[in-house]
Amino acid sequence: MTAELRWARPETAQDGAGAGARVRLRVLATSDLHMHLSGYDYHADAPCVQKGLCLTATLVRRAREEVAGTILLDNGDFLHGSPLGDYVAARQDGGPHPMMQAMAHLGYDAVNLGNHEFSMGIPLLAAALAEARFPVLSANTCPRDGSALGPLIAPWALIERDLPDQHGQAQRVRLGVIGVLPPDTALWDRQAIGGEVQMQPMAQTVAQQVPRLRAAGADVVVVLAHCGIGSAQAGSGPDAAGTQDAGLQDAGQQIAAIDGVDAVILGHRHMVFPAASLAPSPEVDPVGGTLHGKPAVMPGFFGSHLGVIDIDLIRAAGAWRVRSHKAEARAIASRDGEGRPLGLVAPDDGLTRLIQPAHEAVRLWARRPVGRTPQAIHSYFAMITDCPSVQIVNQAQAQYVAARLDGGPLAHLPVLSATAPFKAGGFGGPENYTLIPAGDILLRHAADLYIHPNTIMALLVTGAELRRWLEYSARGYRQIVPGGADQPLLGPDLPCFVYDTISGLTYEVDLSQPPHGQGGQRIRNLCWQGQPLDPAQQFVLATNSFRGSGNGGFSPAEPARVVLEEQTANRDILIAHIGRALNGAAAPERGAPAWRFSPLPGTSVTFDTSPLAAACLADAPHLALTPLARTEEGFLRLRLDL
Repeated sequence: MTAELRWARPETAQDGAGAGARVRLRVLATSDLHMHLSGYDYHADAPCVQKGLCLTATLVRRAREEVAGTILLDNGDFLHGSPLGDYVAARQDGGPHPMMQAMAHLGYDAVNLGNHEFSMGIPLLAAALAEARFPVLSANTCPRDGSALGPLIAPWALIERDLPDQHGQAQRVRLGVIGVLPPDTALWDRQAIGGEVQMQPMAQTVAQQVPRLRAAGADVVVVLAHCGIGSAQAGSGPDAAGTQDAGLQDAGQQIAAIDGVDAVILGHRHMVFPAASLAPSPEVDPVGGTLHGKPAVMPGFFGSHLGVIDIDLIRAAGAWRVRSHKAEARAIASRDGEGRPLGLVAPDDGLTRLIQPAHEAVRLWARRPVGRTPQAIHSYFAMITDCPSVQIVNQAQAQYVAARLDGGPLAHLPVLSATAPFKAGGFGGPENYTLIPAGDILLRHAADLYIHPNTIMALLVTGAELRRWLEYSARGYRQIVPGGADQPLLGPDLPCFVYDTISGLTYEVDLSQPPHGQGGQRIRNLCWQGQPLDPAQQFVLATNSFRGSGNGGFSPAEPARVVLEEQTANRDILIAHIGRALNGAAAPERGAPAWRFSPLPGTSVTFDTSPLAAACLADAPHLALTPLARTEEGFLRLRLDL
């Protein structure tokens, strides 16, 4: 499949001529939009300057004005992951897909599939892609014969541009674009995929496709790689050995090293690259924005950044050669001197008008009451204690799985539940927290508690496996020196959604021990029903398809150990659980904290959270918390005495 050029001037372009000609090609990229089109936070039901393609579109317009020849690409995870995405997936009107409309309006030249494109199933994906007015790529996705997806995707696209050289003469350049995604997508979303596709390793696929693309006439090759930079990134881990090594999710360095690849667009990890905060290595220049000397960008998430790669080419010996390059990630927002969000761009008027009907519809839909809570629910302390925002999800999962197994051969086994906080700061900043006031719980609140389109899964596990699960979950806490003061608690690399809590157990996390993988044993006093956990005892563990399939570095469950796997969304289970309170049952229960940090007298750590947490310290009376100061990023820094 090839893309027709939009601004070609074939009557003046020179193809294969112009020795010594120099031109600049600008590649613009978004990634991990997750259906965030408006500059609006549907969870909070309020405008937001930090996300939304309407805001990124203004950066696109400015970047196009600066350089004559530009290409606009997206690197995947664009269809699902917001209340707007949920609304579009649930509606029955058959209307046009807002994201496909938006991408056509902005003139995207090609888009890559991400893993979450498959989360709602092949029929919804195929229906959306049928509206695409641009090539949709995924070189390592192989649909089975007769699949509705087959005619809708291609391994690569060849895009032509006529670029002005230093003399003002038009020179034709052919840009080849390859798309790949994590092959474990077929495992993570196997229920939704239903055997419709197989997926191959990313770097291996790129190495196979580059010669074909060059043979088709590509002068420059850019890879849309829906993955992270390399094995040192979050999510890889020893528990993944044998089934998913780091290269399966974080193949950026491997892809950049392939001969014939000129630039790489990264994603999936919701990080920003270039970024001075990242550690350099011989292969990675986080300031210059290169991998193996080749330009690379990772443009954040939800439209927070626009990736910009400028490639200067020179014509020599009948071919275009890369003369120099520059990579940057342009932000739509920053922070003022007190750490508050500061918008840097205004929304694009045309795109705002285009998506306004869908925007208003989802706002009304998200305000529907689904239950009630007598007390506020928030996630301000979710990384330092077992909080209600996690407890309520675990309660819903455990009750659902127990009911589904009732009367069957496993009904006699205890049902536990594992989940992690989804919004607890991190890369999302000090606004990335859940807050549900006392009173009605609205649909948008439930989506805030469970933001991902995961489906339910339950595993048969032993006490020993539960201990290993918790050890791995606690790996992101720094090792703390007993007697030290104000030591940073959390490392910078892991997102909050890998810190699983298992309800039904009680335990302590000993921070004086090194983390999992470095010989430490942090989980202490692990008990079930007040007694030490028997390593051989069997349990059923309720979780989600994402975790049970091995994402986040956890070991994927063997098929024989999966005792329940349904295409039932965890969020729908949560909504039904909350709804029982609205119908006269008891309000959602708040159990005692399942876990705590082991006491370390005379020791304190620091922990960053939302500034709104200052008014909620009484919600965690068992914690010795002292407010310290606001950080440059806008967080409130607290001291926790251990």
